[in-house]
Amino acid sequence: MRAFANREEAGQLLAEKLLDYTGRDDVIVLGLPRGGVPVAFEVAQRLRVPLDVFIVRKLGVPGFEELAVGAIASGGVRVLNEDVARSLPNAEEVIESITARETAELQRREESYRDGRPAPELRGKTVILVDDGLATGATMRAAVAALRQRDVARIVVAAPVGAPETCREFEHEVDEIICAMAPDYFQAVGQYYEDFSQTSDEEVRELLAGAAVATATPSEGGQDRPASAELRRGEQSQDRHD
Repeated sequence: MRAFANREEAGQLLAEKLLDYTGRDDVIVLGLPRGGVPVAFEVAQRLRVPLDVFIVRKLGVPGFEELAVGAIASGGVRVLNEDVARSLPNAEEVIESITARETAELQRREESYRDGRPAPELRGKTVILVDDGLATGATMRAAVAALRQRDVARIVVAAPVGAPETCREFEHEVDEIICAMAPDYFQAVGQYYEDFSQTSDEEVRELLAGAAVATATPSEGGQDRPASAELRRGEQSQDRHD
């Protein structure tokens, strides 16, 4: 089943589920890089609210990187899985080493994506966290945990498609969850997109830059799409998703 032509169409359809947040000055849309940013751009454009990124980096156990001992996120927030941490020998030293490495990568991405623009102030905001889909929801869950430490007023998780059980789990974890589709036979996010090619760093930069300009000088029709953003896609399909 192909529900969306691409991430742009998915974002446009998702935005229709979020119209109650249109034009509110206490609302910001945060996309999870990289694939969530094109979706988030469309949502922010339709709602006429600011767009930014919220970067999450998993802290993988050395030698078993798929096992996360925690995660770090934009704003210097770290969330630990205490059960995994207790099982590690020399846990404090190991965690600090992993954190230092991933923090450097997170900062590199933030500097690259924002191109000198300051990070947004999130305190007291209603934050709409957007990704291109929710499979296990691990990355989104880490982002939510990190936002809890940023004194935001309300957290809304939004995705065009998600596994039914994951969408249900978020009902108890955030203030509002919007899964535009939650198919019973969900297997992977990519199966619902005709084009699920990799989103490039360059496309993320262009979308954020275009959204920043549009927020500063709003036009009658809302935010203007960066002209070359849709031409900057990778050519390989993305078969795996958190």
